[in-house]
Order: sequence, then structure tokens, then C-alpha cells
Amino acid sequence: MRSICTLFIIGLFLCASPLFAADELLDAGRAATIDYMLDRAVSQGFIGGGVVLVGNRAGVTYTASRGKVGFSPDSGALNERTIFDIASLTKVVATAPAIMKLLEDGRITLLDPLTRWFPEFEDSGREDITILNLLTHTSGLNDIAFSSAEPLNTTIHRAALQKNGRIAGSRFLYADINFILLSELVQRASGMSLDRYCREELFGPLGMADTMFLPPLELAGSIAPTIGTANEIFTGIVQDENARHLGGIAGHAGLFSSASDLSRYAQMILNNGRLHGSQVLEERVLEQMTAPYFYSNGTVVRGLGWDIHSPFSSPRGNFFSEMSFGHTGYSGSSIWIDPQRDLFVILLTVRFNYRDPRQINRLRSDISSIAASVFSHNRETIKVPENM
Repeated sequence: MRSICTLFIIGLFLCASPLFAADELLDAGRAATIDYMLDRAVSQGFIGGGVVLVGNRAGVTYTASRGKVGFSPDSGALNERTIFDIASLTKVVATAPAIMKLLEDGRITLLDPLTRWFPEFEDSGREDITILNLLTHTSGLNDIAFSSAEPLNTTIHRAALQKNGRIAGSRFLYADINFILLSELVQRASGMSLDRYCREELFGPLGMADTMFLPPLELAGSIAPTIGTANEIFTGIVQDENARHLGGIAGHAGLFSSASDLSRYAQMILNNGRLHGSQVLEERVLEQMTAPYFYSNGTVVRGLGWDIHSPFSSPRGNFFSEMSFGHTGYSGSSIWIDPQRDLFVILLTVRFNYRDPRQINRLRSDISSIAASVFSHNRETIKVPENM
């Protein structure tokens, strides 16, 4: 698909009238190519629709959308305010920044042993696990089956009983249990549930009104559906089964948001933790959150929650810088942010095909490659207003 899209852009430039200014040609190439990629993905049947949003520290520079919110003929069209189940983006939009706020306030440290907050791990042989290990998926813990009876308490005790011989910090192993524990850490360290803490400390100050756990029924018409393992349709109910066991509020999944809201979050990051006069995260904490940590003999690079370079880095594409970072979500969501290029790309989709992840990963990679190659090319330095 990458070669097809490249030829498509070249064709637009060659066939365009010389009366068009260069920036107008670039705009045409952006719109036509990204729209074409969404159209093709829908026509191939592995997504029912999607929203792409590209921006920088000053705001949104481009949006494209295809498809409808629901499956009925009278469903409205998807747009940047449509609410999606963002799946594992919950880790980096809710849980990780909540942990960083606790760090900023001095309530925790990254090197806190897990036993400081989870006495359930005392005498478990896992006492060497730290908060840093949870954030970087280097705790050595594996995901485990949930129990319907007291799922959180049972899961914590089962995690403490794991005997797999892995030393904390030795290698990267992506596992939801790390962020399930981190969400409970937010509760234990702050006295507030993850959803309330994020609403008061993050989403409220950022004006992210579309971002929430457990969206109310009256918003159902504005929420894109997801498809479960038994082909059941979920609208406003988290797709992830373990998150449902936990009541819809979990550290690894359960958050709903829109492309518009996610763009505000990305802008805050590109503006060193500040947006519209509000300092949401201190610059030093944000730098710590996005700094590279090297694992698995240097083959995997992670931030605190964020992916930098790993087998899950498809949204990085071909032209983002080495210091860019992002994350993906099982439902078909992704975000990738590049402070060096002053660029972010958000993709939210109604994913149909879960059997072949190569399709959604190729779409993520191609859209990021096009956006990075065009939107950051010869762009003048943006002067951010003093009150930003």
C-alpha cells in the first residue's frame, strides 16, 4: 500500500496546474492520500470506519474521517468528536499520567518497592518489583485469568503467587497486570479511584469533556461500537473482558475518548505539560515520563507507559524521530507524538478484523509515514503564545 500511496501523491503533483502554490499542492496531497487510505481500509473490510487527526503544539492541522458511528442506516457520520473505546491507550492517557501526578506531588517514587503499597506481595519472592518496573512492563509478571468473585483482590493475590523465575527489570514483557496494579496504586496512594483522580487532575484541567470511564447511556448515539470475541456488539461498554470484570474502570483498558480530546492531551505534552494557561504536568515530570529506558539487551525501548521502539511500534511509521513515542489499542486506536518534529498523529477506528493484526498495523504505519513526511516538511518554526 505504501508504494501505491507514494505514486498517488506524485501523480497529484505532476498533474496539478502550475497556478497552484506549493502549499496548496501539499494540502491536496495530504487530504487525497489519507482519505484514500481510509477509503481503502473500509472497502477492504477490516475496519468499518475511522478518524485521523494530525496536529502540533499549536493545534490541529488536519482531520479526515470515514464511516458511521453505528451499523444502522440512520447512524451519524464519524468525526473528531465521536467517542471511541480507546482500549490500551488507557495506559498512557489515564494511568501513566496519574502515576506521574502522584510522583510530582511526592506521594510515591519510581523506586518504591511494590510491597510499600501492596502488602499482598510480602514474602512472595517478588519484593524486588518497583513502580518503575510496572510502568515499563519489566516486572516479570504474567497476565492471569480473572475470577468473577472479588476479581481485583483475587488477581492481586494470584499475581503475588507467580513463580516464573523472571528477575524484575531484566527484560520487557508486555502484560496488562502491570497497569491493573498501577490503577489500584492510584487508589491506595491518593484515596481516589482512577476515574475520579483522572477527571479532577487531568481531564478536567485539559477540557477533555469527551474522555471518561463508564460513559452514560445518553451518549450511546455518539459512541463508536466495538465487536467482542463472540461477535457481540458493545456500545459504551468496554470491549476488554477483564476491564468489564473490574467494573469498567481499570488501568489497562476502559477509557473512552475522542480524537479531539486526545489532540488536547498531545498538545499538552508538546507544550511541556502546559495547555491554555494551565500547567497540568510539570516539565521535569513529563521529561521523565517520555525518557528512553532500554531493555531486552537494548532491542526494546520504553518510556514510562509509552512505547518508543518495540514490536508494538507500528504507528511510528518511517519518518518520526528516534525520540518519538506513542501507544496502540486493541480496538484499533493509536497515538504517536514527536516533540522533535512538533507533530502528533491520532488514529481511531471501528475495527472488524482481529485475526490479522498486520492490516491495522500497516494502516497505522502508512498514515503516520504520510503525515510525518508531509506535515513536518519545510514547516516554519511555530511560535507558541505566552499564555499557552
